[in-house]
Order: sequence, then structure tokens, then C-alpha cells
Amino acid sequence: MSSNNNRPAGLLAIDREMARQHADAIASYEGAGDMAKTIAASLKKTGRLLLLGMGGSHAVSRAVEPLYRALGVEAIAVTLSEQLGQPLLLDGRTILVTSQSGESAEVLRWFAEIGGGTKDTFGLTLEGGSSLAKAAPSLVGAGGTELAFAATRSLTVSFALHLAVLAELGEDPAAALAALNVPETSDIDGALAAFANVATVVTSGRRLQGVAEALALGLTELSRRPCFSLEGGQLRHGPMEMLGPEIGVVLFRGKDHTASLVTAMAVSVVEAGAPVVVFDSSGEEPAAGTMTIRFKPATGMAAIFAMLPVAQRFMIAFADQRVENAGTPVRSTKITRSE
Repeated sequence: MSSNNNRPAGLLAIDREMARQHADAIASYEGAGDMAKTIAASLKKTGRLLLLGMGGSHAVSRAVEPLYRALGVEAIAVTLSEQLGQPLLLDGRTILVTSQSGESAEVLRWFAEIGGGTKDTFGLTLEGGSSLAKAAPSLVGAGGTELAFAATRSLTVSFALHLAVLAELGEDPAAALAALNVPETSDIDGALAAFANVATVVTSGRRLQGVAEALALGLTELSRRPCFSLEGGQLRHGPMEMLGPEIGVVLFRGKDHTASLVTAMAVSVVEAGAPVVVFDSSGEEPAAGTMTIRFKPATGMAAIFAMLPVAQRFMIAFADQRVENAGTPVRSTKITRSE
């Protein structure tokens, strides 16, 4: 890994974002107030939520799908590109469009084509002056637009805004807020050593699949290696054939009814000869042969807030070992303005 003296500018920018993400997330939750109440009221009326976004914003939506469903809301996350090409009906749904910049090409085209959305259309963004915030009543995160390339702070802040809505729907936010106020610190050196010789990373989860997808995106962006995510059941149905010493697998296991399925996957990956890292808040014993990073037993948003910053540190260090100028994109831009 690079020393502080020769750390790439792109990673220094990410470091700055991560250093403030917990404080900004707490401020975002506390500032969500009336808008969180308004969105929750819409959800109580419709009972159906359509989450639209791209990239990291879509990964956030995927991560909160099960949390809304657990509260009786029929939530589904769809990429904006898919909604533009094969749209779901909007009537009778609460629609939440997420874009940290509020300026992504798909966001602009979607609002242009639908003429402003329905009365139950809302935004979630980090930029209060963005096109998205102007197009729809929006939850706005604290701290302004994320400047670094890979999503870190923007993910944590977006989750905090969702927490405010979930709290209005009846979710107890105490454990999640505690995870933000007192972050867990975990050693990632063993995980990095386990992945020293991998060329490709696959991330996977069950109830925490959205977090796995967010990590895979960041790993790909920063390391420029093929890193992708498969939901646990989908990984089981055929793609296990790819596993071997050069395929690293990252699993997310929480304290929920899907934990045993993640454990079974960990055992199978070890048997296939692939190195496996488990981010684990299940409270259960580690599976033999895995490199397990353990957290306090937690589920839902509390598990996300505990695991995500450590997974981000792993993502950054993994890339720093492989790319001289990690964090500086060569084929992409922070705000994707073309389709």
C-alpha cells in the first residue's frame, strides 16, 4: 500500500470524504425532519415504493429494499436506465429517485420525459441546488456533493436519509444511530493477505446483498479489476463453476434469518479452493477456512453502518495494492452525463 507521502490524489480525496461521513450521516438523519415525515405519509397511503437510481445510488436502493418490505411496504429497486426502457407503472406507487449529484443523465431524461412525476414522486440527493432537488421534493444529505470518484460518504449519508424515513414508519433507529456515533474499528490486514493473489472478486449476500453490490462497484472502479456481485442464491445456481484460487469471494452475513445460507455459501467457497472474506455481524462462529471480520451482532441498518466503513477501507487498500493512481478515473467521470 502507498505511504502517506506518495498516496494517490484520488485516494486522498476519498480519505477526506470518509473522514466526515459519520458526522454528515448523523446530521442528515437529524435534518431529514419534515421531508421524511412527508415520504413516510405517502408510503403509508400507497404501500408501494419504487426506488430509482444508477450506480451506487441503485446499490443503496437494493440495500434498503428488504428494510422497507419488513415494515409492510412493497419496495422494488430498478435502475433508471431500465425504467426508461421498460417502465413499470407509476400510478399507486411512491417513487424515490436517488442521485447523489442530482445531475445524472438518466435522472434528467426521466424527469423530462414524464413531465415532473406524480404527486408521490420524491428525490434523495446530496445537492440541494441540483436538477433533481428542483424537479421533486427531496431529502437532501448534509455536506454537499461528494467529490471523490468512488462512492463512500454518499452511500452512508443516503442510508442515513433512508433511516429517517424508516423511523417514521416505525423502525427503531437506536441501534443504527449507535453504530454511527461509535464506529467499530476492525483490522483488515488478514483480509488483504487472503486476497493477495486474486485477480477477480465476487461479492455476495442475502439480506445484505445491496451492500455487497455497493462494494463490488467500488472495487471495480478503484482497482480496475473485474469485480461483480451475485445474490447468494444466484451465485449458487451455476456460477460456482468459476471458483478457484484467483477468484476472491466477499460475503456479508447479518443477524437475520438468512445467516445460515451465507454460512453454507462460505463453506462451499472454501471447499472450491477460493479465498473468502466474510463481513460478519451475525454473532455466529466463523466458518472454518474463512477470513472473517467480526462485528457486534446486528441486523438491518445497524449492520450496514457497522460493516460499510470497514468494507470501504478494504476496497481502497485492495485497489491501492494494484493500481498506481487508484481513485483517479481513466474512462469514467464522477457524474455520468451521457447514456
